[in-house]
Amino acid sequence: MKNMIYQLFFLGVYGFFMLMVSTANAQDKYLDKKGVVVFEASEKSFEEVKAKNESVTAIFDVTKNEIASLALIRGFRFKNPLMQEHFNENYIESSQYPKAIFRGKINDFDLNEIGSASMEYTIKGVLEIRERKKSIEPVVQIQRVNNTISIRGSFKVLPQDFDIQIPKIVENKIAKEVLVKLDFKLLANEDE
Repeated sequence: MKNMIYQLFFLGVYGFFMLMVSTANAQDKYLDKKGVVVFEASEKSFEEVKAKNESVTAIFDVTKNEIASLALIRGFRFKNPLMQEHFNENYIESSQYPKAIFRGKINDFDLNEIGSASMEYTIKGVLEIRERKKSIEPVVQIQRVNNTISIRGSFKVLPQDFDIQIPKIVENKIAKEVLVKLDFKLLANEDE
């Protein structure tokens, strides 16, 4: 039964990205299957609360200026294995809510204006975690070198935005705001 649930989940993830890919011509989309997302909710004088996921998938349609990304929650790695276990089982409940999804649009983006010098843009979009949606507007730095578009940026969210309950016993050890950093290297997709 558990195996069947995972198979259905991966079919859903595959379907999501096939839909995104099919809406753009090959020369109009850029893809990263090894994007990096780091989040940190550390408080000074306490153990670091920080995790990194190096297998985030992102796709960018440059004709519509639309970007989407998907991170599997279990892909986030902590230095402390016990913290990782608590994160997955008690806070995020990753067996029930296995993914984080972002969909957005980059304001005033023109591929022809992008070169090797970074330019600042705002992405207006929605982040979905634990089936809760939150509008966010991260400011990002974008540059293009050959067939690669680099997007780097950060934003802050609150645990309560996604109905994540922090127990009283540890609430002073975890920051009220969670800093999220992203780093995508999107390559021109020439598969189609």
